[in-house]
Amino acid sequence: MSRIKKRIDMPSQEPKQRGRNFQEVALGYSPEDAAAEASRCIHCPKEPCVAGCPVEIDIPAFIKLIAEENFAEAAAKIKEKNSLPAICGRVCPQENQCEGVCTLGKRGEPIAIGALERFAADWERLHAPDQKMPEPKKQEGKVAVVGSGPAGLTVAAELARIGYEVTVFEALHVPGGVLSYGIPEFRLPKGIVRHEIEYVESLGVRLLTNVVIGRTITVEQLLDKGYHAVFIGAGAGLPHFLNIPGENLNGVFSANEFLTRVNLMKAYEFPVYDTPVKLGKKVIVVGAGNTAMDAARNALRLGSDVTIVYRRSRQEMPARLAEIHHAEEEGIEFRLLTNPTKIIGEGGWVKAMECIKMELGEPDQSGRRRPVPISGSEFILDCDSVIIAVGQSPNPILTKSLPGLEMTKWGTVVVDQETMQTSIPGIFAGGDITSGGTTVIEAMGDGKKAARGIHAYLQKKALV
Repeated sequence: MSRIKKRIDMPSQEPKQRGRNFQEVALGYSPEDAAAEASRCIHCPKEPCVAGCPVEIDIPAFIKLIAEENFAEAAAKIKEKNSLPAICGRVCPQENQCEGVCTLGKRGEPIAIGALERFAADWERLHAPDQKMPEPKKQEGKVAVVGSGPAGLTVAAELARIGYEVTVFEALHVPGGVLSYGIPEFRLPKGIVRHEIEYVESLGVRLLTNVVIGRTITVEQLLDKGYHAVFIGAGAGLPHFLNIPGENLNGVFSANEFLTRVNLMKAYEFPVYDTPVKLGKKVIVVGAGNTAMDAARNALRLGSDVTIVYRRSRQEMPARLAEIHHAEEEGIEFRLLTNPTKIIGEGGWVKAMECIKMELGEPDQSGRRRPVPISGSEFILDCDSVIIAVGQSPNPILTKSLPGLEMTKWGTVVVDQETMQTSIPGIFAGGDITSGGTTVIEAMGDGKKAARGIHAYLQKKALV
């Protein structure tokens, strides 16, 4: 019982301070705090945290090493299963996964597994950057990976470790996918992303940017060029809209466009970087997922007053609780049970938004209570910019170039859930292109399964 102490919170910037800069909000553990937090682990025999991790990290083992202050060994233990630990430690929804099933959480506070993973990865980057994996035995077979987001990077790293020759093709000029264009600097510094990608490259992975598969080269052409298997991890970059009057007005952004401009193209450093973003003084963000929180908190840091409009209640908000809490701390207003009906313009620019109040009815297909409009409750919210963050779908450029690829009615790719193989032998897929929208760690879990599936496919093919 003496071990079960209060969880050590990670220090962070004060809300008023961080709302005016793009520096990382969470500041990380000191070595002393990391060792003390790790010492809270009771090393229960069933290890539910391992089962709760989509990439199967040996969590008790790395926590034990941190408690013993063997920080380099802790980082190496994590990297046995996870090639992107500094990223996962920052953006994974640990509260719903490893920490959510932690035994200590049943009668107190769970171990801060995510914060400890981040600490180990950061410590290695600063103090032991030259740690290398052992050279693998060379395998016969070349693999092409489409997309350098979390799913693509994971499958590439896993296959390189086995010994395959792997090339990653990225459509944008910078690798990382959603890690680079979608997640804000203050949650995931791009220097961290670059470092993790360099580690994947150090495993022998070749990475090519500015290659749009389906336009620059097709998947069939990759196979003709000698690749024996292809993994499609191209994400879901096609934004959804509300289909209400006024969405074509100047001042209306999709969250994808807005976040790409700010995060990847560094609009927050304009005019040092030549990427202006014309935001008004009053910004409305529609939606309540993590993307909506990221867009709202970016807009706040660019100097706007920000309101989030969401048609359901707080209990149904899909964003991480930590992100909602941080947004509220920073002064972002929430208008819940509110749904936009029209964007009002003047001179071609956004001037206001008409909304209607909602109430919750019976559960819908998602299991959440369906929002129902309250007749006669329409009202006007003043604004001069609107950011729409209500979901996205895979871009059809790639999938339309692959005849015979089985798709769902939502535009996602159908795969075998064990191997991640598509309806076309030798072509695998994972991440947002198969789910329509998932977390970084779930996409990485897809990459792990796909790597096993590709390895089994190539081994079987070699025996024929």
